[in-house]
Order: sequence, then C-alpha cells, then structure tokens
Amino acid sequence: MDFLQAVVLALLQGITEFLPISSSAHLILLPKLLGWPDQGLSFDVAVHVGTLVAVCLYFKSDIRHLTSAWYFSVFKGSQTQESKLAWAVIVATLPAVIFGFLANEWFIEQLRDPLLIAAMTIGFGLLLWWADRSGSRVNEEYALTLAQALLIGCAQAIALIPGTSRSGVTITAGLALGLTRKAAARFSFLLSIPIILAAGIVKLLDLIRQPEQAWWLVLGSATLVSAVAAYLCIHYFLALVERIGLTPFVIYRVLLGLFLFYVFM
Repeated sequence: MDFLQAVVLALLQGITEFLPISSSAHLILLPKLLGWPDQGLSFDVAVHVGTLVAVCLYFKSDIRHLTSAWYFSVFKGSQTQESKLAWAVIVATLPAVIFGFLANEWFIEQLRDPLLIAAMTIGFGLLLWWADRSGSRVNEEYALTLAQALLIGCAQAIALIPGTSRSGVTITAGLALGLTRKAAARFSFLLSIPIILAAGIVKLLDLIRQPEQAWWLVLGSATLVSAVAAYLCIHYFLALVERIGLTPFVIYRVLLGLFLFYVFM
C-alpha cells in the first residue's frame, strides 16, 4: 500500500466512522473500484486507533463524569443522570459484543458482497429518514431507560453487516425512541468508544497472530489523518445536525446504493 492510498483511506475512515453513511462500506468498496490492494490488518488497527483517540478526546469531559458517576453508583449506591447514562452505554454495548463474538469469519466474509452492501445502504438509509420524520425528538440521552438502551444496542449489532452503518442504525434507533437528533448522535458516539476499542483489540490480536511488515511512517500518518478527520467530523456533525437534519445523508446513501447496483450488477 502506497502513501496516497493510506492517506485517502484514513481520511475516508475518519469522516465516515461517525457519519450515518457506513464506514465499512466505503472502505470495502473504494479499493474495489480503484483496484487497490487490501489495506491489511496493520492499517485497520492504525485507523481504529485514530478514530478512538478522536472520540475520546472530544468526549473526554463526558467520559470522566460518566466513569466517576458509574463508580459511585456501584460502590456508593449514588444514582445520578450521569450514572444512568453510563449504565445505558454498558447495556447497549452488550448485544454487539455477543453477536460479534458468535459470528464466525466465514459468515462475516459473506456479508462483504457489494450488492448486499448496496441494498443495506439504501434500505437503512430510508429507515433513517423514516425515524427522523416520525420520531418525537423531545428527549435527551439522559432520559434513556435500560430497556431502550438495550434496543439501541440490538440495532448496533446489526451494523456488523457492511452498508448498515453503526452510527446510522444507532441514531435511527435513538430517533425512533424519541431522542432529539443531537442526543441520538451523542449517545451513538459515546456508544462507539467501547465498540471501537473492542474492534481494535480484536484486530490487534489478529495482527499479533499473523504479523505483517509494518511501514511505520505510513501507519503513523494514517492514524493522525483518521484522528483529525474524525474529530472534526464529530464536532461539525453535532453542531449542524439539528439545523440541517439527516435528509442529506439519506439522499447520499440512496444515490450511493444505486451507483453500487449499477457498477456491480
């Protein structure tokens, strides 16, 4: 993999990880369209580290408060809005962890079919549009019950299918449960922290078992690019989502899906 490919894919990962348009679909399909070689496990680990650093830096204050509130809820019996949100994040993480653990490599490989990705891109894009239009959009993320968090977690587990979009399907579920756009996005981004961390650890363990030659300058650049792109993406998405809504992302998903059908059918 050359330097240009690494930078382009890292930028793509950073931008699409937190937008409701499916980062995995873009990372699978762009190399196919351009005839690029597979980026390899080393690269996957690097860009996951970049996006994890970005979301942790952006929500560092929230992480500190939620962690502290969770600790006091466990050891001191103190229940606050922050502790309830921390428990909601934990509960919502479980379905994806369980589903990811049970899914075998052959099953995951079958999901990388371009036509399936195209169908998921369009179908879940339209579902996002429906949730955005029909949801009451009145509650903040602190109002989530554990049962509602579990539903969002089950939706997140579906995102193992490329084209679904982890952020897209969790925002969809949040909107359907009455969250505001910004609250649904914030909960989705907080929920990404343990998931990205878990995915990064799994890929790192795979890399240890199947060592690759590491091009440290390329990988370091990819990590930095994905981190900066992801940080800016989170910032501007949260700043603009209430104003612009989610329809532009739905339109993009439908057009992308139709283009994929045209190319791969």
